Amino acid sequence: MAVVEHYPALTRPAAPLVSVCIAHYKGPELIAACLDSVLAQDCAFDLEIIVHDDASPDDSVAFLRKRYPQVELLVSGENAGFCVANNRMVAHARGKFVLLLNNDAALFPDGLTVLADAAAQQDPPGILTLPQYDWESGELVDRGCLLDPFYNPVPNLNPDRRDVAMVIGACLWIEREVWGRLGGFPEWFESVGEDLYLCCAVRLGGGPVEVTCESGYRHRQGHSFGGNRVDGNKISSSYRRRRLSERNKTYVLFVVTPTGLMWPLLGLHILLVFVEGLILTLIRRDGRILREVYANVFTSSWCQRKLLQECRASAQRMSSINPRDYFRTFTLRPRKLTMLWHYGWPSLEK
Repeated sequence: MAVVEHYPALTRPAAPLVSVCIAHYKGPELIAACLDSVLAQDCAFDLEIIVHDDASPDDSVAFLRKRYPQVELLVSGENAGFCVANNRMVAHARGKFVLLLNNDAALFPDGLTVLADAAAQQDPPGILTLPQYDWESGELVDRGCLLDPFYNPVPNLNPDRRDVAMVIGACLWIEREVWGRLGGFPEWFESVGEDLYLCCAVRLGGGPVEVTCESGYRHRQGHSFGGNRVDGNKISSSYRRRRLSERNKTYVLFVVTPTGLMWPLLGLHILLVFVEGLILTLIRRDGRILREVYANVFTSSWCQRKLLQECRASAQRMSSINPRDYFRTFTLRPRKLTMLWHYGWPSLEK
């Protein structure tokens, strides 16, 4: 068990409405912009800020303690990963609501007020996000996401649509009680796809997943893992991101998909994963792609089969939504085909 040092904030609000939780790993300049945007919020309620430093190899901890004494700081003795970091912060939080915010994201000045107003209208409580804008260009990235049949996120750009299938974990608002009931992020996910799981679990239980019409946040997409971005009209990713993404989407599909539709979807998904991996390996002439990324989907799922079966049984017991309503925020067009048409085969960075 890693040792976690706790540095209390200089002052703590007695009863914060929201706890802003920021998982951090190296790059003081990144988190400075993030924290400055939170401290500049124009809101009429108390909030607390919690940062989890995941064993940064630079001077992040000293920087945070000196420049931001109003922040609660949790310092991990070893790199624990995104899921563990957020679970630790929420366990430490005291707000009625929690906002998970990436260290490479920055809120618009009215972001927290807009989220709090929207949360007051949710019944039952669920998950919320703000419209996401690219950090450099300022262009709209998404208003939450829909999902294709194989759980690939499809950006929602419709300004009139509030209900979505999932929101990106870079800016995820949830009631702390709902988080606790669901058990937070599955720590065996490591990273990538934990937001997909949590949103699908909330929807399976009958809760809403929504995006606000107003405000927004800026985000440096793909900074944490590398990849997940378009460079020169080409899509690029990394071996690690692709490995975790393909594996964890498979986990989510198996665990949360309601009814018997899961089995045909899973079978088709597995077949397409194998075909995609084989084609990409031949095109790039790189056996590492099949070995580390796509074969890992099969080996990891087999090794984790008992855990996955237990998780599915637990998730389905909590289900209170009609399958037709669950799939209402899905789209039939496969996201990967759209990306292939526009950008060609992705390149993988080390």
